[in-house]
Amino acid sequence: MIGLLRKLTRPEPALSEASARDAAGFAMLHAAAFRRGWSEDELEQLLLDRSVVAHRAMAGRTLAGFIMSRLAAGEAEILSVAVAPARRGRGLARKLLDLHLRRLAGLGVTAVFLEVDEDNAPARRLYDRARFRDVGRRPAYYARDDAAPANALVLRRDLA
Repeated sequence: MIGLLRKLTRPEPALSEASARDAAGFAMLHAAAFRRGWSEDELEQLLLDRSVVAHRAMAGRTLAGFIMSRLAAGEAEILSVAVAPARRGRGLARKLLDLHLRRLAGLGVTAVFLEVDEDNAPARRLYDRARFRDVGRRPAYYARDDAAPANALVLRRDLA
């Protein structure tokens, strides 16, 4: 009962812009979320890049999720979205995505692209609800240990 009360009274994670200081946490979370996690060095380089915009969700001092994009010529590509396993299914990815899209629009971005594993039903629901649409497909794009490679869907959302 006490555990349930803690879960119910836990404050919502705070959303904010991320910086290179978040690289270690991003790397740990990315490794937990994806088959091939990005290293701390890779993420630090991305977070130092002036063309990269990133947001994080912090539950106290614990990283609960993040999103990051690269900007180029008025467009952006979402590079990664990750939410801690214990925080999934509660709308945190949607909150991060909404904040991130507002920030990108504020920076003058008119179109946002991303790639998603066509078999990743939760991510596809997230992007569908956020009004992304299919604009392409990359056959056998995502390697898998136990099965044939998965196709990637290329999605787009216009912001202007």
